[in-house]
Amino acid sequence: MAVGKNKRLTKGGKKGAKKKVVDPFSKKDWYDVKAPAMFNIRNIGKTLVTRTQGTKIASDGLKGRVFEVSLADLQNDEVAFRKFKLITEDVQGKNCLTNFHGMDLTRDKMCSMVKKWQTMIEAHVDVKTTDGYLLRLFCVGFTKKRNNQIRKTSYAQHQQVRQIRKKMMEIMTREVQTNDLKEVVNKLIPDSIGKDIEKACQSIYPLHDVFVRKWENSWSCMVKVVVLEKLLGMRQVLKLNELMDMNHQSRNLFNIQVLRLTNKKSYL
Repeated sequence: MAVGKNKRLTKGGKKGAKKKVVDPFSKKDWYDVKAPAMFNIRNIGKTLVTRTQGTKIASDGLKGRVFEVSLADLQNDEVAFRKFKLITEDVQGKNCLTNFHGMDLTRDKMCSMVKKWQTMIEAHVDVKTTDGYLLRLFCVGFTKKRNNQIRKTSYAQHQQVRQIRKKMMEIMTREVQTNDLKEVVNKLIPDSIGKDIEKACQSIYPLHDVFVRKWENSWSCMVKVVVLEKLLGMRQVLKLNELMDMNHQSRNLFNIQVLRLTNKKSYL
């Protein structure tokens, strides 16, 4: 018989011994999540984080955490189909101070608007606010019957769709470029941008259910522009931005150009 160590004995304890159960919540703390000052309800909930231990600081684990909250909970009203994303930027005591990170419509609202016998028109645009935030806005609208129309369908022609899309992009760009982030959010809460688009497009084709359905912070776009400004200068960046707005293919070329330039810089 071979002589060797008994593995069961070296581990210590019996085979069926129970491990000591440790409550994971005993090592965590609760923090209050505070919404920006423009909303009626500031305290939107609580969040958990592991306590500070050694080099792991609790506040570092909270910064960058994103919370999704319904507008109805923030404003104490019945508009529940609009959701705001808030990101933690600072921690003061037991409070997480948040800033705007994005907005979206609920899935059931989007599905309820899409119907037969009408044309859905979508547009998106990348715009920079006066305080330096680069936002990507998505707009959606639907055609409706004209007054005294007998025909069942209300389809817009391709040329009309292009004109409406152009109007959408112009109004979104104008409203964002001349305001800072807080003023833009104040316009998105009652959706005044969607109402302006609906009025402006009335002469082209009647619209209804026009919403800025989504907006997000385009951090990747911001990084690309900063990199190009350092490498090329402002004039060439503006030329590339004009090319990027032309079509999808040139947008891909823009991305490839950024990668090549950053690689060249790393070799220098």
